Amino acid sequence: MDLQTIKQRFEIIGNSPGLNRAIEVAVQVAPTDLSVLISGESGVGKEIFPQIIHQFSSRKHGKYIAVNCGAIPEGTIDSELFGHEKGAFTGALSDRKGYFQEADGGTIFLDEIGELPLSTQVRLLRVLESGEFIRVGSSKVIKTNVRVIAATNVNIPKAIEEGKFREDLYYRLNTVPISVLPLRERADDINLLFRKFARDFAEKYRMPPVRLSDDARTVLNNYRWPGNIRQLKNVTEQISIIEQEREITGEVLRHYLPNEGGQNLPAIFSRATENQSFANEREILYKVLFDMKKDMNDLKKLVLDLMENRDAPISGDQAQIIRNLYDSDEAVPSKEQIHKPIHISHVDKENIQDTEEFVEESLSLADKEIELIKKALEKHRGKRKYAAQELGISERTLYRKIKEYDIKG
Repeated sequence: MDLQTIKQRFEIIGNSPGLNRAIEVAVQVAPTDLSVLISGESGVGKEIFPQIIHQFSSRKHGKYIAVNCGAIPEGTIDSELFGHEKGAFTGALSDRKGYFQEADGGTIFLDEIGELPLSTQVRLLRVLESGEFIRVGSSKVIKTNVRVIAATNVNIPKAIEEGKFREDLYYRLNTVPISVLPLRERADDINLLFRKFARDFAEKYRMPPVRLSDDARTVLNNYRWPGNIRQLKNVTEQISIIEQEREITGEVLRHYLPNEGGQNLPAIFSRATENQSFANEREILYKVLFDMKKDMNDLKKLVLDLMENRDAPISGDQAQIIRNLYDSDEAVPSKEQIHKPIHISHVDKENIQDTEEFVEESLSLADKEIELIKKALEKHRGKRKYAAQELGISERTLYRKIKEYDIKG
């Protein structure tokens, strides 16, 4: 079957070399029983490739089960995947088959594999190596013949370094890797996808399809599309429903693109925007430190003046410095009070040490992670669902992070 026929069968739009290569690898690996790991950002369409592999394999008449590992609570995921015995835990009123038993002879697709708990990763590794597993609450070994395909938008090598993913499981899953490009690296496909979605929604809502002006196509191609194909589809649907005019200009399109200022300059612009808040915080910190340094210098000068001129009255400038140091508008202490705690018999002007202390910014990843989680929760008034979306992680991962760092509120 040629490439174009495959695209038509699975409704794949695009002609970029990276997309074509990913499809070719999926078709070539399909007749084997090798494990496949599909990587790519959220919303790029990773879920299509397990279906291609299954349909072109000898297992195509068997079951195909897709499991979103990130959507299953940590406490029940072992039961979902491997099943449980009656009475294994509270609420286990009867025996239950897991997905690996149900998919025997077929294919199981584990999406968001990077979200699996370490204990579940051990069980999965056993299935991959020996085709065996044990139900929760049982001691009986069950055999299964399942082809495993996994997908992730997580940097697995980094997760391995952080101790969140097993290295042996990664190499067992990654027998054949397939990388799906983000939409911003498929610029020639963006207009094709927009037209396809516009026709689909025109048919669905029984209205003429929207079309883009020349400047709108430029805006469309220059935007970074952080949500990839899923975001493009949502934007197209919004425009199709809301706009009365069927020809969409660049000005109109910009209203539907978050953080869009007319164009989307790639890495440098995006990185600067992302780190702007941290730069502002550092600027404030530096100002505080410089103010502290000035106060310390004023204090040293005041001490020297007082030690050299013990009998002279306190001047207006000296009184103001003392008020600033006391942070008060109360009466200025007497000269005797100032001298009393200072037991200095000799002052060496040449060897006065600068006692200022710089507060070093924490470079701990954990500290930054805690800070960002707290900010997201505060921004969304404690609503964890929206905080997780803001942080770009699953709600389940956010729950685990809150528990791990003991974040209150």
